Amino acid sequence: MAKKEESYNEAVEKLRKIVADIENGELDVDILSEKVKEATRLIKLCKEKLYKVDEEVKKVLEELE
Repeated sequence: MAKKEESYNEAVEKLRKIVADIENGELDVDILSEKVKEATRLIKLCKEKLYKVDEEVKKVLEELE
């Protein structure tokens, strides 16, 4: 079964939790490394979603001109 891709808001919420865990400072190196990898993936996902929305807005604006 394929894993459901997070929405932008879900990704941002997960990023907030990761940052809070990191700021707490009680993570061992292995867990911290995994958290950083997950945060990197989520940031990439958010950027892709924002880029897609930006492109859709540009297209609509061009059609209105």
